[in-house]
Formats: sequence, structure tokens, C-alpha cells
Amino acid sequence: MARKVSRRGGNIVTIHDVARHVGVSPMTVSRVINGEKNVREETRQKVMEAVEALNYTPNLAARSLASQDSSRIALIYSNPSMSFLSELLLGILEQSSQSGCQLTIESCDGPEGVADVLDKLKTVGVDGVVLPPPLSDSSRVAKALKDMKLPFVGVATSRPSPDAPSVSIDDFKAAFAMTSRLIQLGHRRIGFIKGNPNSYYSQLRYEGYVAALAKGGLKADEALVGQGYFTYRSGFDAAETLLTRADRPTAVFASNDDMAAGAVATAHRLGLDVPQDVTIVGFDDTSMASSVWPELTTVRQPISDMAALALKLLLEQIKARRSGQTYVPIHEIRDFSIIERQSSSPLTPDLNA
Repeated sequence: MARKVSRRGGNIVTIHDVARHVGVSPMTVSRVINGEKNVREETRQKVMEAVEALNYTPNLAARSLASQDSSRIALIYSNPSMSFLSELLLGILEQSSQSGCQLTIESCDGPEGVADVLDKLKTVGVDGVVLPPPLSDSSRVAKALKDMKLPFVGVATSRPSPDAPSVSIDDFKAAFAMTSRLIQLGHRRIGFIKGNPNSYYSQLRYEGYVAALAKGGLKADEALVGQGYFTYRSGFDAAETLLTRADRPTAVFASNDDMAAGAVATAHRLGLDVPQDVTIVGFDDTSMASSVWPELTTVRQPISDMAALALKLLLEQIKARRSGQTYVPIHEIRDFSIIERQSSSPLTPDLNA
């Protein structure tokens, strides 16, 4: 006969006691307590009998924590910008701590390397995946996760999957706004450093730059466009090509802060003053933007907040799936802003001569 344990005697019955009594995992007990449907009726009956026999009465906080603890989340990344990744992790780690879910972090070499990571995750067992860029833009990765029937969420994606939630900004509008600001400052020869050509959001930022030039009555000049790869070194190299031209640009807009920081280093090496000789601006507003001198004017996308919201949306998706409810993906567009610091200034009159 099952022994009843009274709380009055000082022995507090926990969810683990119930699980041991039935011979199931605490996760299964939490699913029964929270009314989730993906538990066999026989198991559900045994758990409820144990709850009564052991006099187990979970409070709301314990029930919430038990439910949250049942989620294991994987963050898979291949972003070359460590400053971007740091901002992303701040949001993910803070939200995972608040939610009580378990987090595992895996790296891969772009979309083509995701298969090996997914094979590993199959053996470990995860309930959902967070995808930052560029993986969040990969239809190949999205298909692989759908085939596994594994919930996922995209962060800072420009091509959200219709079947999964996402959080992003409007990259086109953000680049348009920054380029327009440079035009307002009097700049006419505005260089641009592209990001990785395989990234769709990189293309959108370039298109925003071109559109702003057109609206300002300026023609895009391919000679003022450099190819980068979202790394510091690629920004350094692209800026060297741009800033050693006889008709060098008076302003350079780099597609992320890492490349903008590299461009600033190139300007210093060439003996150019930033911003008196050349204005240099970036994109993201990561820690890199305030770690260089002069500090970068940049587009701010709230990476940490976006990452935290993405995890919330993923957990909602997982909860809906467990309870057998229909989940309608949410595609959240967050606001961006232009952060003006010391790396930009109005055009010096003789620079456009």
C-alpha cells in the first residue's frame, strides 16, 4: 500500500518523489500536472494516484517551474561576428534563466554544417532550436528542422519561415535611414561595404543604401562599393581599397560594426582623421561600436531584446505543441534607431571639391 507523507511532519513531497513513486521522469509528472495531452492515459492515471497517495500539492510557482524545466533548447550559430554573438547570448541566457529552460549551444560552419549538429542533437534530445543569422535565413536549415518536426525560431532574419516564429528589424529601412542621414550631413560620395554575399539581409542593406542614394538624387557608383564578410579583417581590406582612391568617399557605411571598426583602423593607418577626413558608420550597435576610437555612429538593432523575445516565442510554440493546440507563428518586427557618436560629422566643405 502506498504510504502517505504529510507536510506537517516536515517531509516536503517534491515532484521528484512523485516521479520515483510512479517510475517515470519528473518531466512526465509536470506534463500531467499541467494538463498536457501528450501523455498516455495509463501513465496519467498512475501519476494522479501517486499525487493523491503522497499528498503532493504543487503551488503555482512550482508548477510553472516544472513546466519550464521540461524544455531543452539548442542555440545553433555560425555568425562570424563575436560581438553580435555576445549580444545575442546576453538576451538568450537572461531569458532562459527567467524561464527555467535548459540551454545548449552548438556551432557549425554555415548551413552546410548544420546536418552534423542536428544528428548530435537527436541523440541529446532537444525540444526546440534558436537560429541566429545567417542560419535563420537558410531554407535548407528550415527544411531540415521541419523534417525532424523540431520547433524553431529565427532571430534577425530577413526571410522568415512561414511555419516558424521570428524576430527581426527591417534591414532595408534601417540602411535607407542611415544612408539618408549621411546625405543630410552633406555627403555625396558615400562608400558602402557589403556583408557576406550569401546573406539575404546583407543584400537588403545594400538595396536600402542604393534606394536612399536615388531618393537623394545621387547615383550609386560600384567603384565606391567594397565586398566584406561581416568580419573585422574584411572591413579593413575593403576600406583600404575605398580610401586609397584618388576620389575616395567622404563617408563609408559598413554593413556591420565589425567591418566599420576595421574601416576605422584602415583610416588611422592611412593617416586620415575620423570623422574630419572621412565619416565611418556601422550597423548593429554591438559592444564593438563603443570599443573603438572614435566610437561608432551606427544602426541599433536591439539584439539582446530580440533574442529574449525569440526564446519566449519558441517556448510558446513548444507549449502549444505539447498541449495539442494549433500554433500560429508570430513574425515580430522590432524598431531600429540611429545612434550618433563620434565617428560621423557634417561634410568638411573642401572634401567634395
